[in-house]
Amino acid sequence: MKMLSAITLAASALATSVAGAQQQGVTKDEILIGSIQDLSGPLAGFGKQLRQGMLLAVEELNEQGSINGRKLKIVVEDSAYDPKKAVLAAQKLVNQDKIFMMIGHLGTAQNMAAMPVQFEKNVINFFPVTAAREMYEPFHKLKYAFAATYYDQMLSHLPRVVKEKGAKKVCTIYQDDDFGLEVLKGGEDGLKTIGMAFAEKTSFKRGATDFSSQVQKMQSSGCDFIVLGTIIRETIGTIGTARKMGYNPTFFGSSAAYTDLIHKLGGPAMNGLIAAMTVQNPYTEGLSGPIQFWANKYKTKFNEDPTVFSAYGYIAVNSFASAANKAGKNLTTDSFIKVMDTMSYPADIFGSAPATFTATKRLGSSATRVSQIVDGKWKVITEYTAEAPAAPAKK
Repeated sequence: MKMLSAITLAASALATSVAGAQQQGVTKDEILIGSIQDLSGPLAGFGKQLRQGMLLAVEELNEQGSINGRKLKIVVEDSAYDPKKAVLAAQKLVNQDKIFMMIGHLGTAQNMAAMPVQFEKNVINFFPVTAAREMYEPFHKLKYAFAATYYDQMLSHLPRVVKEKGAKKVCTIYQDDDFGLEVLKGGEDGLKTIGMAFAEKTSFKRGATDFSSQVQKMQSSGCDFIVLGTIIRETIGTIGTARKMGYNPTFFGSSAAYTDLIHKLGGPAMNGLIAAMTVQNPYTEGLSGPIQFWANKYKTKFNEDPTVFSAYGYIAVNSFASAANKAGKNLTTDSFIKVMDTMSYPADIFGSAPATFTATKRLGSSATRVSQIVDGKWKVITEYTAEAPAAPAKK
């Protein structure tokens, strides 16, 4: 009988050990997460800020204790904003480093390329830093998105801004990829709700640096309102080129153009740019309370002011940690998903809208608002709009 009990106990321990070993990225003492950023390409400014925000969050969480007895470790790989390199980075993180979860991956096309690699190994794509609908559609149990989509941003706000500006000829310049096409589609459907359509459309390839031909096309067509499917240097290049030509239409961008780098690098020419956004850029002047404490800690660690992308990275890691803590000691992909099925996140110190997830809802919040660059700084000019108008029915 004693022999049988000993065998039973040994078998049980072995089964537990095997079960634990099956969950990659989680050991007795550590949780390993991964992220892919652009650290050397056209969005390196964003990638650096995201990485730093994530590192600060990881450091704070480990200083405060742990996640149910486990320290958090992060490995960040560089995609150079190239989908092919994103695949290689994902393969390394998933198959070699064996991360538990991918968090805060930057870029639409890059996420699209990397997700199949992750999903094959049951690795969740958590809070990617892109507002593409594909981050939660079509439904997949391993997708969790926090950013209101580029499509909904345009659908919600473009019609109102066009009417406020009394625009007669609305046109668009967009990046010819998954990101730019989302802005284009949202703009098209938004304009349909007020009986309008883009009068002119022109695109550019990812990585382009000269936008003179696109701007000249807009000017010669008499466009008085331009929707920008652009990010950092494309936004600066487009607006800067227009200003030099004495051409001053209203420029309206998505949250991809909402960054302090626009006015810091582009200077006074960027004044007037309007963009949809969610998390507010944490300018250090005039801050108080928890956000001031956070900003001071960030600046002390990295010797530079935090940005909205620093906040994105910080929020993503802390949101993961909140759910992982609730999942308990037996942290697995399945136990994490079970927690997220009823997870709610309150508004944070950065002014983000509250977010909720369910077993069928994989976008935390569709709420967005609008800001404008005034005197070299982004200023919020509308409050959150939680619901977008219904998109026009397809004929």
